[in-house]
Amino acid sequence: MIVDIHTHVGEYPAQIGESFAAQAREVWADVTLGGTLDEHYKNALADVDRAVVLAFDAPAADFVVPNDYVASYVATDPARLVGFGSVDPSSPRALDELERMKGDLGLVGCKLGPLYQNIDPLDPRFLRVCEALERLELPMLIHQGTTFARAGSLLQARPILLDEIALRYPELRIVIAHMGHPWFDEAIAVVRRHPHVYADISALVGRRWLLYQALIAAVEYRVTHKLLFGTDFPFFTAGQTIEGLRSVAGDAFGAGMPTIDPDLIEGIIHRPSLELLEID
Repeated sequence: MIVDIHTHVGEYPAQIGESFAAQAREVWADVTLGGTLDEHYKNALADVDRAVVLAFDAPAADFVVPNDYVASYVATDPARLVGFGSVDPSSPRALDELERMKGDLGLVGCKLGPLYQNIDPLDPRFLRVCEALERLELPMLIHQGTTFARAGSLLQARPILLDEIALRYPELRIVIAHMGHPWFDEAIAVVRRHPHVYADISALVGRRWLLYQALIAAVEYRVTHKLLFGTDFPFFTAGQTIEGLRSVAGDAFGAGMPTIDPDLIEGIIHRPSLELLEID
């Protein structure tokens, strides 16, 4: 089974706002943002068995895909789709919304992104969300790395900050999106220390050399079993991601360079991510 742990839906410009879209086009000119991403979502599912669909509550970045929207979308194909909600940690209603996400909407995880939400991950408002997620047994997929969006500061985005969160909330299951790029070394250090912290490889196939370096570091630190398959659709499809992963296996970078076992790549592609995150 292939599970894509990282896909997006949303309507432009109602949910994916023009400010975010304009910044995206500066670096991803070919990405599909016109109309409704739902119209293109069949491309996200073409090569996978199941996919996590993400809401996102990031008004600071002009990117707000509501929890109700994702819950309704997932309901159209519940055998294949899994819904993650989102809250803005700065909102006084964040904790109530987490309860509603799980109890009323049936969403089974939470997407957060401090750099998009313009909040330090060690801010008390962010930490109260982490505490609630641990209590509610909802995994957190967190964008903790760089981005083209200019909503917050890169000082909020370093993966090493998640070490403190994992220490405070040891039962919280955390997925670091994009292996914390470009600080994959920090992400790997955090993943190695904490049994419930993972990282996904989504979007890294667009930077083949960085992907290779990140995977080699994961091999050397012996954490490849904690790398999860994801695409970051619509930026990449599953087919593109699978091809990109396989392209760095073996002696892809020439004689004398460290090699990546093709079986390791297949292990990432076929990893039972939902099981690891204790999602039924």
